Amino acid sequence: MTTKLLGKLNPSSYSPLPYFIEKIPAGFPSPASGYIEASIDLNELCISHPNASFLVRAGGLSMIDAGVYPEDLLVVDRSLEAQHCEIIVCAVHGELTVKELCLPTPKLVAYNDDFEDIPLTGDIEF
Repeated sequence: MTTKLLGKLNPSSYSPLPYFIEKIPAGFPSPASGYIEASIDLNELCISHPNASFLVRAGGLSMIDAGVYPEDLLVVDRSLEAQHCEIIVCAVHGELTVKELCLPTPKLVAYNDDFEDIPLTGDIEF
């Protein structure tokens, strides 16, 4: 099941999820019931500024070598200022993209050799 999530988060509409203390081995069944350590609120874990944050699904293959795959759910915090060598979500000519910001020679770097970097010079709307 794929759910497309866009828009602002409403922290009051989310509930903490159970967190199991028992590690689950890959490949062999392991009953984890009865090993709940605590509940974890993903808003507290992943979101520092709920009023400035939103979720979006990744699409395309340009960032697979950075571990960003199609359908990954990205948490975007608009209150943070983009820094050199950070992976950011930004608008280029009005369309959102996910790339690494490279400064001082401004460009957006793809993490897949099949994709060109995007120079942030000239008439680029960024």
